[in-house]
Amino acid sequence: MSWPAPLLALTAPEAPTTLQEAHETATSAAGYVEENWANWLNTGLKILLIVVIAGVIRSVIRKTITKFIHRMNRSAEAVEGTALGGLLVNAERRRQRSEAIGSVLRSVASFLVLGTAGLMVLGALQINLGPLLASAGVAGVAIGFGARNLVTDFLSGVFMILEDQYGVGDKIDAGVASGEVIEVGLRVTKLRGDNGEIWYVRNGEVKRIGNLSQGWATAGVDVQVKATENLPKVRRVITEVADAMAKESPWDERLWGPIEVLGLDEVLLASMTVKVTAKTMPGQQFGVERELRWRIKQAFDEAGIRIVGGVLPAAEEDEAPAPDPTANVAAPSALANPTSPQSLATAPIPAPAPAPVATPGVKFTK
Repeated sequence: MSWPAPLLALTAPEAPTTLQEAHETATSAAGYVEENWANWLNTGLKILLIVVIAGVIRSVIRKTITKFIHRMNRSAEAVEGTALGGLLVNAERRRQRSEAIGSVLRSVASFLVLGTAGLMVLGALQINLGPLLASAGVAGVAIGFGARNLVTDFLSGVFMILEDQYGVGDKIDAGVASGEVIEVGLRVTKLRGDNGEIWYVRNGEVKRIGNLSQGWATAGVDVQVKATENLPKVRRVITEVADAMAKESPWDERLWGPIEVLGLDEVLLASMTVKVTAKTMPGQQFGVERELRWRIKQAFDEAGIRIVGGVLPAAEEDEAPAPDPTANVAAPSALANPTSPQSLATAPIPAPAPAPVATPGVKFTK
């Protein structure tokens, strides 16, 4: 098959017609390379230097952050198991908080260093960064608007961790759910409820947080006794119980202040309520309350103090029983029942039917 001459002329490469033209082309290319190789080498070395410096800076920053996090964890482990560690430090909480902070700091440092290095490389290649930065800004705004809930959760988690609002082991009330914190994340906080259920709470949905495990807690016990009891004796017995409990382990560490008898909280006709309170370690108030009730009940039984709702003493059981309130009430009458024979006998006799009245023009037949 033969191709037309014009088509062959269009498709075939144009070869140098003469040796002189080929020599001139090679000389021009060599001159172009000779004139620009210095710029190319300078640009390449500049890009290489930018990449190396960025890698070194990123590595140094990440290692510094990692060493700082490990030092925080070692300081927490040093006091773990001691009284100070039990009161002030939760090792798992400190570890998770430090790891989360370290992850955020490492990510931010890598983004800043690598982003700056990338822009410097593009600038070294003499690329106009204005349109690129404008496009990136518009894309960032669009992504942030579309994923605003995710951004809100992430930022809320970052500030929550930095401010140490709560941590692993704390018992919190987050409004939407309450329970013990078992895991803290940048987007979701995991809680275990009182019945064993697990709640996943987004950090952006939390509007208020009530931390029940920070600072100190208050243990309060209401003691109800008979209204006829001797109040100085009641105070003396409770004070003896409180002093003995504060000297025993482990209550000497869980109690952060003396057990105080505040006085009468309520006075009724048949009972009195004595208020007892104490400042305790966070999260230990319920155990202190149960132990205090146990000891007060035993001490009251030994001292003969009667508690409302309790078992009466033996001397009181031997007393004469109270009179029956129904003794003076008359027996029900038989006449109250309309179907009884007595009621039927006293029923009135019905009146006879009236006789018919004669009317003119009307005859009665038998």
